[in-house]
Amino acid sequence: MSRKTPARKLMAGPARDQVAAELKKRYEKGDSVRSIAEATNRSYGGVHRLLADAGVVFRSRGGETRKKTEA
Repeated sequence: MSRKTPARKLMAGPARDQVAAELKKRYEKGDSVRSIAEATNRSYGGVHRLLADAGVVFRSRGGETRKKTEA
């Protein structure tokens, strides 16, 4: 089975470093990985990999935590 479109590969070299640095700035300003992915038309995994390579310390997941119910 062939793919309709070839798989995209992440860029290499100085261009990749520059993109990673720009994404890192956005993440450190408070944007989520998911919102950065949507805004830049990249996959969540691609953005996550670029941020990790840029040395980002990831925040814990947000949202409501479960409340313990008494049994």
